[in-house]
Amino acid sequence: MKIQKNGFLSIEQLQDQYLSPNKSAASIKTAEGKTFQEILESRRGMAAEEVKFSKHAAGRLADRNIELTSSQMERLQEGAQKAQLKGIKESLVIVDQLAFIVNIPNNTVVTAMNQSDAAENVFTNIDGAVII
Repeated sequence: MKIQKNGFLSIEQLQDQYLSPNKSAASIKTAEGKTFQEILESRRGMAAEEVKFSKHAAGRLADRNIELTSSQMERLQEGAQKAQLKGIKESLVIVDQLAFIVNIPNNTVVTAMNQSDAAENVFTNIDGAVII
């Protein structure tokens, strides 16, 4: 193999670097020294962030005098995580007598209501439901 010393890689060096079967993608490290697997696992951990409430949802909670306990917040978060694992994009999450529409990709509650406000029990624009 001819090794060039001008700063550019030869065709053989590129082939060895990218097409060599004995090197796995998991062992290649970034400039920060992390493997692809480590970066992927850290991104999964970020998905466990708490759900946020949109301005509309926060207003609905205030208008309807709904106050969430820490237990209810934990179960809402759990419901959003379950929906994400199933590939749901817009989910209805029911916690106790409360119903939340959650945008799963943004991890954001877009509206909230209690049982008396959901008298018709009809929910639109969702592609899944989680009952906690």
